[in-house]
Amino acid sequence: MTLSEQLIALIKETSLEVSTEQVSLLIQYVELLNKWNKAYNLTSIRDPKDMIVKHIMDSLMVGPLLKGQSFIDVGTGPGLPGIPLAILYPERNFVLLDSLGKRITFLRQVVFQLKLGNVTPVKSRVEQYHPEQPFDGVLSRAFSSLIDMVTWCEHLVSAEHGRFLALKGIYPEDEISALPSNISLTNSYTIIVPQLEGERHLIELVKS
Repeated sequence: MTLSEQLIALIKETSLEVSTEQVSLLIQYVELLNKWNKAYNLTSIRDPKDMIVKHIMDSLMVGPLLKGQSFIDVGTGPGLPGIPLAILYPERNFVLLDSLGKRITFLRQVVFQLKLGNVTPVKSRVEQYHPEQPFDGVLSRAFSSLIDMVTWCEHLVSAEHGRFLALKGIYPEDEISALPSNISLTNSYTIIVPQLEGERHLIELVKS
């Protein structure tokens, strides 16, 4: 089975609508990630077939839960979940933030080769990045705790309708109970990723 066939089969197990062109872009991204990973060590996952499940599908399944037009993926690493989501939603804008130069170099190459006009890679530490406009959503699967995420990223979200969207494994009950009083849990979603072992949750927080 080719990577394209694998991805199409997995998408059919979901309610996602992904065009042939989008499948092609997602596969090109995996191929670039696999190629660059050999020299740049961008991800511990070495097998492209595993990347399809653990990186691409894991990112795409967040898509239907997004609200708004502008997002920042903080600690994006090699562009996860930002690149797959930007391919799925070309009408939305994504800033991909990381402090490591080699990751941003890779992401700029991805943006160039895949012609992703809705993606802006930015090399910066999160506390030093001050956008002109706040974002509708801060996305991350990089933060060790929810408290770290809301503390470091508070200046990035719109006060009226901005959301913190944290990708987690098991439901982080202790982290949620430890959140500061100005942060509220609005939703938690159990995400089912085809062929992925283990739990996945999306935790949605807002400033209160």
